[in-house]
Amino acid sequence: MIQRRTTRVICVGPVRIGGDNPIVVQSMTKTDTSDVPATVQQIKELGYAGCRIVRVAVKDERAAAALKEIVALSPVPIIADIHFDWRLALSSMDAGVAGIRINPGNIGAQKRLLEIVKRARQDNVAIRIGVNSGSLEKDLLRQYGGPSPHALVESALNSIRLLEEWGYTNVKLSLKSTSVIDTIVAYRSICEKTDYPLHVGVTEAGTIFRGAVKSSVGIGVLLSEGIGDTIRVSLTGNPVYEVICAYTILSSLGLARRGVEVIACPTCGRTQMNIVSIAEEVERRLAGVDLPITVAVMGCEVNGPGEAREADVGICGGRNYGLLFRKGKIIRKLKEEEMVDALMEEIQKIVGTKG
Repeated sequence: MIQRRTTRVICVGPVRIGGDNPIVVQSMTKTDTSDVPATVQQIKELGYAGCRIVRVAVKDERAAAALKEIVALSPVPIIADIHFDWRLALSSMDAGVAGIRINPGNIGAQKRLLEIVKRARQDNVAIRIGVNSGSLEKDLLRQYGGPSPHALVESALNSIRLLEEWGYTNVKLSLKSTSVIDTIVAYRSICEKTDYPLHVGVTEAGTIFRGAVKSSVGIGVLLSEGIGDTIRVSLTGNPVYEVICAYTILSSLGLARRGVEVIACPTCGRTQMNIVSIAEEVERRLAGVDLPITVAVMGCEVNGPGEAREADVGICGGRNYGLLFRKGKIIRKLKEEEMVDALMEEIQKIVGTKG
């Protein structure tokens, strides 16, 4: 069992982060924030998938002006992502956001940061100091010869010292790099120097496949060491996949469970039917089911009821037929075209049993 690092607790709206609270899954909208209907729709899709906090890009006053309506319609707390213009942070807080993400590398002079902190204190708005390898302070880049893990840590600590001097501690930290190794080293280092909760992720990880792999390695290693209070998987694509990937990482480490877990064999020369398409269809039809059960889709008698006996329910393929089983016990024989429907019916029975 993973022993999580002890951190202080902060609040992002009603969501508590740190301490012994569950690890919080976050994501970010990909819409133009000034397009309220599109942004709210994406936030609702993310919330339905299990995202507990959503960040939106506030790039100009039009986006800031849209926030009040977005916040009012959102099912989850909203964090405003601010770069360059400190005044957008103030406008976002006026609109009622629960959190602000600022990057010390591009927010400007200390007096601007102080104005943000003063306004955040007024309504206890959480602040994330989001250090990023792509936008570190120029003096740190010169000192360390580039965006090294040590530079990321020093940038975060410099900002923390300032906020503490101003008496503000409703803060979480992130130190993200495009390098998985640099990300791991930076988070390991910062957690030895401060007890603020950590938002963990690999920045600009890439497309769905490559980004999921990089994020799973980077986030997974840190979580396995007890490091991380909230996570975001950064993928180029539909942000709902970020949430799915995040929960898959957490589930694989025994740190959280959401929805149905579908296990499927990789297939081989023994496979007699199109298990790939069957498994994809099962995943698609179970996407909205939030029930802690395991469903198996197996390709043959080798990877059938025997190897998948711990699954709550499953199907396995043979030559032009399949088997439906529960906890390794065969229930009935099926035609290939009946398999998915029969599996869904059996899952519905389990859903009814569990209330």
